[in-house]
Amino acid sequence: MIEFYSAATPNGQKVAIALEEMGLDYQLHSVDLMANEQKQPDFLAINPNGRIPAIVDRANGDFPVFESGAILLYLAEKTGQFLPSDPKARSQTIQWLMFQMGGVGPMMGQANVFYRYFPETIPAAIERYQKEGRRLLEVVDKQLQQHPYLAGDSYTIADMATWPWARIHEWSGVNVSGLDALQAWLDKLAARPACQKALLTPAPDEATDDERAEQVRGMVTR
Repeated sequence: MIEFYSAATPNGQKVAIALEEMGLDYQLHSVDLMANEQKQPDFLAINPNGRIPAIVDRANGDFPVFESGAILLYLAEKTGQFLPSDPKARSQTIQWLMFQMGGVGPMMGQANVFYRYFPETIPAAIERYQKEGRRLLEVVDKQLQQHPYLAGDSYTIADMATWPWARIHEWSGVNVSGLDALQAWLDKLAARPACQKALLTPAPDEATDDERAEQVRGMVTR
């Protein structure tokens, strides 16, 4: 049994995809970010950084794992799935996973904050992060022009990590016109049952976009 602590965010969704794709038995614990449940002592004992997602592997001595990329690697190694054993193919998968962790996720996340949530409108910041988000997705598109998946011919944890962030480009205000390979890949993964279920694990709250933005503004200013 995997205890899975998450919320309806791209970082949580990428782990949900992996759990579903790998057929692992897990128990979902929905973390209320607006109520700061991720900052409570019980959760900090699992993830000292106070962020979702996190897991506890009950079958491995109640072993906790935090950081979404580290969780994907842990689960792939645990199950022997979606991470090639060939050293070169394995390295390529990890390279693209790190590309998401160090680039696509942070830049799209900052685009979200400054475009949607920040209490001040700062055009230079909005433009900077949207342009960088576009540039990174152009890198993804170029790779997908040559291969069906990010790390080559096989669907891997690199795809699981990147898809939840790339799919919200419109919400981030990032224009992806002309990136046809990217769009085809987004659509291909959207058809996978695991990806569909992950978007509802946990289900998004019922707040309107304006209400959610107001809540996040409060978090940003604290």
